[in-house]
Amino acid sequence: MTRVLARYGWSLGLLAILAILLVATRLIQPNFGASGLDSLARAALPFAFATVGMGIVVIAGGIDLSIASIMAVAGVVAALLMHQMGDANAGWVVLIVLTRVPDIVVTLAMLFVWEGVALLILNAPGGAAAPWLRELVVGAVTIPGLPPELTSWLPRALVVLIAFVVIFWLPLRRSKLGLSIYAIGSDQHAAFRSGVPIGLTRVAAYGFAGLFAALGGLSITLSTGIGEPIAGPYLMASVAAVVLGGVALTGGKGGLLGPIIAVFILRTLRLDLTLLSVDPNVTTIIEGTIMVAVVMAGGLLAMRGRR
Repeated sequence: MTRVLARYGWSLGLLAILAILLVATRLIQPNFGASGLDSLARAALPFAFATVGMGIVVIAGGIDLSIASIMAVAGVVAALLMHQMGDANAGWVVLIVLTRVPDIVVTLAMLFVWEGVALLILNAPGGAAAPWLRELVVGAVTIPGLPPELTSWLPRALVVLIAFVVIFWLPLRRSKLGLSIYAIGSDQHAAFRSGVPIGLTRVAAYGFAGLFAALGGLSITLSTGIGEPIAGPYLMASVAAVVLGGVALTGGKGGLLGPIIAVFILRTLRLDLTLLSVDPNVTTIIEGTIMVAVVMAGGLLAMRGRR
């Protein structure tokens, strides 16, 4: 038990905060139920994918400033192609989105490049998502043979998120590549002396970030039904969730469970502020203040750790 608390104590604490926020949400809005959880999960899904991608890069000792722009490109490409190709060929569009991801270190300049590409592809919200693909993230899970009441509290969006994280992250973390990502984030020089290929490992980390950013953009299109060429507030939100989730900004420490829980905390907080009829501008200020405070705290802890 002591080892479990030492390893997962931060994540368990975040879970407790999330539970408190959900109880507060129910008190604020007594009608909040299965449909509310579905909406919350769908709203959090793109943020979670962006956070997973950012988390892998930060663990490797870097940062990806083009996450939101890559999501926009992936989203509009998927929406435009699905609109033109129809339902029958929509599955091929998903494969295209998942395979055309950047595998090189992206810089601040690439943020503007990808924003321009997204606007060139689709200069206004448009396109369409295939209905059968939208059903992957909209609504609750249905299991044959079980009453709907038992599964109505399990949003499909949450299942999709868990499935992709389990498929990609768990094998990666236990693999040689995963150990290399942690190694270069912890101490690049020591990792180099141990024979870790620094360059290739960084390329792989950014490649996985691009993959999850593409998934995030695709999830936006599937959730809203259209493509959005303007990058959303996913960059700062993903960094804040990564830090709040217990990942060290210096790299080499942390996992993805905490950041994912942190995403739901931030989304639930926004939901509560909306239910309390707080002015949207004030809500944005509160969210921004929390994110900046979290990132600054993470930076200070990182500096103290280096000393």
